[in-house]
Amino acid sequence: MALALVDCENFYASCERIFRPDLKNTPIVVLSNNDGCVIARSTEAKEMGIDMGVPWFRVKNSFLNQGGKVFSSNFTFYGDMSARVMNILEGFVPKVETYSIDEAFLELDTLKKHYDLYDFGCHIRNLVRQWTGVPVRIGIAPTKTLTKIAVNEVKRLNIPTNVYRLTTKKDIRNALANTPIHNVWGVGKKLDIHLKKIKITNALHLADKDPSYIKQQFSVVLERTVRELRGERCLGIEDNITAKKQIIVSRSFGNRVRNLQTLKPIISNFSARAAEKLRNEKQNCSQVSVFIRTSNFNIYKPKHIGQKTIDLSTPTSDTRDILTAAKKALIFIFKPGYEYAKAGVLLSKFTDEKFKQYSLFKNFNKTKANTQLMQHIDQFNAYEIQIFYASQNISHWSPTKQNMTSPKYTTNWHELPIVNQEEK
Repeated sequence: MALALVDCENFYASCERIFRPDLKNTPIVVLSNNDGCVIARSTEAKEMGIDMGVPWFRVKNSFLNQGGKVFSSNFTFYGDMSARVMNILEGFVPKVETYSIDEAFLELDTLKKHYDLYDFGCHIRNLVRQWTGVPVRIGIAPTKTLTKIAVNEVKRLNIPTNVYRLTTKKDIRNALANTPIHNVWGVGKKLDIHLKKIKITNALHLADKDPSYIKQQFSVVLERTVRELRGERCLGIEDNITAKKQIIVSRSFGNRVRNLQTLKPIISNFSARAAEKLRNEKQNCSQVSVFIRTSNFNIYKPKHIGQKTIDLSTPTSDTRDILTAAKKALIFIFKPGYEYAKAGVLLSKFTDEKFKQYSLFKNFNKTKANTQLMQHIDQFNAYEIQIFYASQNISHWSPTKQNMTSPKYTTNWHELPIVNQEEK
């Protein structure tokens, strides 16, 4: 049995370097929405002591004075680069599970007879780097949990090839002994505290415990972790990802929003984006919710939290239906005289797009639900937003602060990288 975990190295920071070779070896941090906190760091930034989640204002001057480079988050670019990496992986193995934007599990069982898996891992690593510019680490082991351990060993041992395979019992036990219990996949902060109380401080201690004891004292989930650490596969490759039950699009505002005229197009933008995500999931929704709220941290300003849900008589994924519902909800909850710090749109009550349950009673809010029209709009907007709805904000003003965003090199025709441009 053999699985592999492909882990994109410092993914957001690595993406920023793809079209900026001048940033090689330069410390890089990527910030959250509103440029508030550090959410990604290059190796060089980590070595400078920049912690994950630290407020940017606390480290800004020191970081920049030492030659660091900072970027606002560019999730459109990161998402496209992730899709390119996953497409490459899907071309080499029969089953791929995209675990997150920068991680994927691969099934190698059928390849084990024909290839040396370590060499195969090196081949994949080289192709991903050559074709996308994204550096990856690869851990190969009998179970998912052990592939996570193998990737950690790549980092701990600083393996030049960035590929590590756990095969022998001796190698596995050595790796487990060098893995702190909080680094075991699925062990959170609370569980870490409880395990340490019974002197389980590393992965080997956990693997040596009786699974039935762990199940009785903790949970069946942790029991599976024990079995996985012992080399017993309990978690397979999930190639059919479970459909989402909700879709939410929300933002915190760097600039406070005080009037309905400003808030309306923002909610429309969120609604259009949520509807697009809904269609990508091949789902329809029957509920549209909108929420707005003031800041929890400004004790000198009046506070207001508003939320309203609109039920649709017929499930739909048509953006126009969702926009109509969202605008009704917003008018119901908006109150003048407040400084709003966050808003969002939530879609829920999903059904498969192939099936529709119509209302038994008279339809007062007849949905448009033009699937073909929506497909054409999505095709036009696939790489660059070209078609807007009248209620959307198309002035490029945003209540969020993202003053250091890199170009959308791969998804916007006007921001394509320019190579060897001659001076005129």
